[in-house]
Amino acid sequence: MSGHSHWAGIKHKKAIVDAKRGKIWSKIARMIIVAARAGGGDPSANLTLRYAIDKGKAANMPKDTIEKAIKKATGEAGGAGYEEVHYEGYAPGGIAVLVEALTDNRNRTAPEVKKIFERRGGTLGAAGSVKWMFHKKGLITVKSSAIGEDALMEIALSAGADDLKNTGETYELTCTPTAFEPLKAELKKHNIAFEVAELSMIPQTTIPVNNADSARKLMGLMDELEDHDDVQSVYANFDIPDDILKQLG
Repeated sequence: MSGHSHWAGIKHKKAIVDAKRGKIWSKIARMIIVAARAGGGDPSANLTLRYAIDKGKAANMPKDTIEKAIKKATGEAGGAGYEEVHYEGYAPGGIAVLVEALTDNRNRTAPEVKKIFERRGGTLGAAGSVKWMFHKKGLITVKSSAIGEDALMEIALSAGADDLKNTGETYELTCTPTAFEPLKAELKKHNIAFEVAELSMIPQTTIPVNNADSARKLMGLMDELEDHDDVQSVYANFDIPDDILKQLG
């Protein structure tokens, strides 16, 4: 299973657990603040903000918490100023890792992310060292039991999807960022439920991880990076076969 879809699935399940203790809400609140500050507080005119709000709703984020984050961004309430930063590095085995973070203190976040890479056997690289290996795309996954492949392909391609892959248990739909919201709307129109719907950094090529121990170490790095309070998303170009995934439990 490719790194982006497997990790997206793991994050989706983690978000359900994290939402129960509110951790995911603080991350999404930062995303809302940055989006509203950059493009205004009206989600109908700010697609980035709409995407962030949708993520909040999917995580059962209270409406007043979402509104409070927007008010902080538009100056109606006080709040810290966050900036988007990227960290690029390598996991053991030469796996490229791209980290997106929102921080109010670069001097705190950078050494902490560096320490996580080193503790997990990886290395933090220079800016531009791995980002070129990824393209920003919309990623939507649908359970294969929900609809036939041909029927989904007809709906998805007409709504702007670039590609559809059948991974066995799920279909992976990818599209350009501008086609992401229209594609989601078309799937909802046809009552097609999706497991994951996110703007993701998709690797151009992937590296196979054919050893359970290596896969476990890689997942440890991804998990610890994702758990950092300032980190919003983590992407990597690994490809873990299904039989190895089963060994990881």
